[in-house]
Formats: sequence, C-alpha cells, structure tokens
Amino acid sequence: MIQQQYQIHHWGPCVVKTIIPRETINLFLEEGELSKEDASPGLAGVLDKQVHFRDKRKFDDFFINIFALYGHALGKWKKNQESLPPTYYLEKLWINYQKANDFNPPHSHGGTLSFVIFLKIPEEIKNENKKFSGKSAGPGGLTFLYGDSNDHCISYHSMFPEEGDMFIFPAWLKHWVYPFKSDVTRISVSGNVLDKIELNKLKKKIMVNKGTVLDEKGFKDHEKSLKKSITGKKWDGRLDNHEK
Repeated sequence: MIQQQYQIHHWGPCVVKTIIPRETINLFLEEGELSKEDASPGLAGVLDKQVHFRDKRKFDDFFINIFALYGHALGKWKKNQESLPPTYYLEKLWINYQKANDFNPPHSHGGTLSFVIFLKIPEEIKNENKKFSGKSAGPGGLTFLYGDSNDHCISYHSMFPEEGDMFIFPAWLKHWVYPFKSDVTRISVSGNVLDKIELNKLKKKIMVNKGTVLDEKGFKDHEKSLKKSITGKKWDGRLDNHEK
C-alpha cells in the first residue's frame, strides 16, 4: 500500500457531455427535414447528406442554456470561476444524415467551440457495435484525440453515443466518427461557435449566451454594458474571452 501522500494535476481540453430533451430532438429533426441548403462543400464528412438549418434562430433558447452550461463547466475545469465567462456566438448549424459506410475522418473545426448532438441512432447500429470486438470505438463510434500517444497519458477518449447525447468541445480538438455497415440512417447535428468577433463583421442578428438575440442597436447596448463589466482592461473594439 502507498503511504506517501500525493496530488494529481489534470489538464487538457474541456469536453462536456450532456443530454438534451426529447422536444428539442424533435424540433431538430423537424427543421432538418425542412432545410435544403447543402453543407457538404464546407465539411470534412463523407456522408450521404449534410444540410444547413434554414433558420438557426429557432434554437436560440436552447443554445443560450448550452453556452451557459459550458461556460460554467469550463470555469470548474480551469478552477477559475471568478473571471468573466466567455461570450459565445453560434456561427453555423447543420444536420448530418449518415448511412452505411459513410464516415467523418479525423478533423477539427473553425471557431472556438464545436459540438455534436445525436438525434437518432437505429437499433441496428447499436447491435452492430455490441458485436464488435476490436479496441476502437467500433461501428458508429466517436473518438476524440489530444496530444501524442504514450503509455503515461490518456491521449484519446472513445465512446458509442446514445440518442440525445450532446458533446461540446474545443473546435481545435481532433475527432472522428466511425462508419457502420447496417442499412439505416443515423442523424446528428453539429455546429461551430465563436467567442471572438470584430464588431464590423457582425451580422445583423447574432446570439449571445446572456440570453438575448441582438440586432445592430441591441448589440451596441450590449457592447456598452460589457465595457463597464471589464475593469482595468483597455477596450480594443473586440469581444474577446477576457479570462486571459
């Protein structure tokens, strides 16, 4: 038995898992069916169908809560909960229809954060994964990779997601989705999130994690209030993560 006391220091990316409610899953599925703009040209996935949502504002309330959740989790992860939390903006939102032999190769995203929400996972894929005996996440699995592989560190996490699972993670974190052979379709949602935007590049309406959907006038009011909340720092015309 080890007698000497010791501490373990954790580090690395903050990956958060949560579960979304059924009514939100249904809204994503319904809006996905009504959306038509092809998202594939700008994405890494080798998938049957990837589509931008026609109006991501329909999910404002949902993402306001999710951004607040991640900001809280990040503060706990960094053990620095007294600093000003980041202000997050939903930049892109798309839905993925993955069929047999489709896959997402190892890739990262633009922006600050990204996420994936699993809306529909047919039983055939679950059964296929259960029969898999290899070391990887297996058919339909999800893997995150950070750093170099070494016996003295954990460089990856693999899992088989369930319906309703949502993973939020740094956009630069490498990840990939394994193919499956079952003749079914798995449906998921992904997106890119920013925490730093130049004021002159803002669109007329953007979403912030403080609970407001802003037009140009509303954004100027938010800018003024944010300036007042940042003490001892020179304002440079940007909305940054002021933790640093």
